[in-house]
Amino acid sequence: MMIEKLIKTLKNDPNYKWESPHSSRDLFSIAWIRLIQVTRGLFLKLFLKKSKGLLFRGSHVKVRHAYKITAGKNLILEDNVSVNALSENGISFGDNVSIARDSILFCTGIIAYRGKGISIGDRTGISARAYFAGQGGITIGNDVIMGPNVQVFSENHLYNDMSLTIKEQGVTKQSVSIGNNCWVGAGSTILAGVTIGDGCVVAAGSVVTKSFAANSVIAGVPAKLIKTRGEN
Repeated sequence: MMIEKLIKTLKNDPNYKWESPHSSRDLFSIAWIRLIQVTRGLFLKLFLKKSKGLLFRGSHVKVRHAYKITAGKNLILEDNVSVNALSENGISFGDNVSIARDSILFCTGIIAYRGKGISIGDRTGISARAYFAGQGGITIGNDVIMGPNVQVFSENHLYNDMSLTIKEQGVTKQSVSIGNNCWVGAGSTILAGVTIGDGCVVAAGSVVTKSFAANSVIAGVPAKLIKTRGEN
């Protein structure tokens, strides 16, 4: 099928296949939407720091400080995505990254505390309504998949001084790292300072407050090790 071959070429993935057949009407609708998104993306590409290939931009996508964004091939920003790249390192997207609708990515909260930035690796898919706060730095590896409503925080407020309001006490920044080939389930929250190793699975609804080694399967509030992948 022509469209399937085109996607294989764009993704540079000779094994890419559709598992279910689509009608001609389905294919026309998909192709038309993508064409509109590419057209919108052409304008945005003019303002990016660097962009390798096609950029698919949905409707009502808001991008601020685009000059701090590096985009790989075939970046998809679905409808209502909000991206603010103001930070030391900006935002870097690898090849074939998709950010689903209503997601928010930002790197600086309070202007007085300039943030670090966000880096997302190749072939990583972020589902709807993600919330990435990259003040302390967020690094996400290759081939990561995330369910909807995932939240990642890399900054905390100080609060120990009883003579000051919490607002007046400043913040601490701690980077978050998610390795390659991870699956983060829907509604999970990952807090500042956490490192999640390669190949980890995070169960839906988990609150991750500490780091876990590669191939860990974790769940709970707070998240705990359930088992290690590959073990009987």
